[in-house]
Amino acid sequence: MLSFQHIEFLLGLLVLVPLCSLFFFVLYWKKKVKRQIGDEELVNALTEDYSAKNYNLKFLLIALAIVFCIIGAANIRSPKAGNTGNRSGVDVMIALDVSNSMLAQDVKPNRLERAKQVLSRIIDKMGNNRMGLVVFAGQAFLQMPLTSDLAAAKLYVSNASPDAVPTQGTEIGDALKMCNASLDTREKKYKAIILISDGEDHDEKAAEALKVMQENGVVVHTIGIGSPEGAPIFDPGLNDYKKDENGNTVVTKLNEKDLQLIAAQTGGEYHLFADADEVAGQVIASLDQMEKKQIGGTGIRVYNSYFQWFLLVAFILLILETVIPERKMKWFSWGK
Repeated sequence: MLSFQHIEFLLGLLVLVPLCSLFFFVLYWKKKVKRQIGDEELVNALTEDYSAKNYNLKFLLIALAIVFCIIGAANIRSPKAGNTGNRSGVDVMIALDVSNSMLAQDVKPNRLERAKQVLSRIIDKMGNNRMGLVVFAGQAFLQMPLTSDLAAAKLYVSNASPDAVPTQGTEIGDALKMCNASLDTREKKYKAIILISDGEDHDEKAAEALKVMQENGVVVHTIGIGSPEGAPIFDPGLNDYKKDENGNTVVTKLNEKDLQLIAAQTGGEYHLFADADEVAGQVIASLDQMEKKQIGGTGIRVYNSYFQWFLLVAFILLILETVIPERKMKWFSWGK
């Protein structure tokens, strides 16, 4: 359907009212002067080369050019095929573990950097889905509420670090609760959580949170980062590996069992990190299988604009006006 982008510009057509009034006044004034001279034959003889119809035509071309310029400025447009301004998708909350154990280097350069790499690939493939971000360790913090601004999401993910959470630990339950609270609790579908963690020090509150999410129709997909054999935790502040109170090097191991149980309880899938693109593709494939809802427009609707054609016609009319003389010419004879 055709529409005007700037319909208020059509008020400019009102300029034709005084312009046409002035034109008819000039015509009236010319006739009045002609009558005042008295000798009509003499006046006709003196103005034999003048073409009144050419003069009228020149004014008509100028008036039409103004009309086309104003319509061009208002920009007649039509929506592009297949573009409705609305999007179908699901709401996805990311729960990213930023505890110190994520600094272990059994996955190079470390677990956290690989986790952020996976999330970056997922965001690149997120499409029409909305997403938010929660980071957690001993506490959970909402870094970004649900949004369609995926560029901002990548920025938040890239800046995630253990410094974002002052209390250490792995409070997966708190993270899941915060993710659930960030989703629309009135809906019983269209919602997912992507939990990415090493699963270590799994807390008891996760079971309670999972029960609530199961009732709310939230699907939790988990991504395990690390290795079952484990690795020591490198402390950048000490420039050494972390040690316990007895001076023994602390080794952190991937807890696949609990991450698998979390995913299974809500109908989600567990993915062991091996390759960032592969895991991202698997997670997105799982999201694509979910029932979608109308999320709404992006605020940007793509149109085909036709203003240039109106401006082209206006330009051609003005060119014609300049080449049409007011005098009668042999090569141009519009009339007497």
